[in-house]
Amino acid sequence: MTQRIDNLPNKTTVCALLTCFNRREKTLECLRALAASTGLSAAALSAVLVDDGSTDGTAEAVRREFPWVQVLRSADNLFWCRGMHLAFDHAMRTGFDFYLWLNDDTVLQPDAVARLLRCEAALRVAAGGPVIVVGSTVDAATGGVSYGGERRPSRLRPLHVVRVNPGPVPQRCDSMTGNIVLVAAAVAARVGNLEARFEHSMGDTDYALRAQRCGVQVWVGEGVHGTCSDNPQRNTWCDKSLPLAARWRDMNTRKGLPWRSWLTLTRRHAGVLWPLHFALPYLKVVAQSALRRRGPQAMR
Repeated sequence: MTQRIDNLPNKTTVCALLTCFNRREKTLECLRALAASTGLSAAALSAVLVDDGSTDGTAEAVRREFPWVQVLRSADNLFWCRGMHLAFDHAMRTGFDFYLWLNDDTVLQPDAVARLLRCEAALRVAAGGPVIVVGSTVDAATGGVSYGGERRPSRLRPLHVVRVNPGPVPQRCDSMTGNIVLVAAAVAARVGNLEARFEHSMGDTDYALRAQRCGVQVWVGEGVHGTCSDNPQRNTWCDKSLPLAARWRDMNTRKGLPWRSWLTLTRRHAGVLWPLHFALPYLKVVAQSALRRRGPQAMR
């Protein structure tokens, strides 16, 4: 695997992991930002990109512009989690000091990787063991925090999370989105790979929760590390204005709340009342649609 920075002795090796599908310009923009990373004189940077059957020339464009990125082609409709699982598995077979999960629509700040590495080193010493460090993104249009670390505010709702606003110091968190995540080799050895049972999302949440069961702390790094547009809820299964048939259809797609993935997550992490937590979002959609038919006053 050709690396952007020569892999000299005593250098820290970092492998970025990405998966993509038909977002050539966004993927190239993401990799350009990664390639422009600063403060990595003591690090050797590599990348593995899983192209999940793109038809827009993404793989070819990446190979031309970034020969140090290893591109794996797939036509298996892996979506995010299974694509990242493949990239992670491939990289772990080679072996690196760190693995950087990176969404292909995320644009890193120039010093983001260096800051994450410094943060991980300090937190690992303080914790006395391996840690995961999550980077935060903001929406370039609104400036609001879009992705990063998450906290579970209530034990009664074990899978309900709220975003952690990054501050001047690192903060403990319970869960995370996988847009920017630094995973040390020691963490990967203890926790393993992303779980391929998850069809698209939820694998990042599951990884954070599994990590903590393995004694690995999860932290939000200080400050903002990049930009990524927040996914709107309009015209998705979360959109209360849509009729039940549309919401139910979208809910059961891979990018919605597919029942197999949700079942795996709730059985693992929702405690003894997991059947209730499994059923609640589906019942909620039905109830909201019933109220919608009764008129706007009932939705209040």
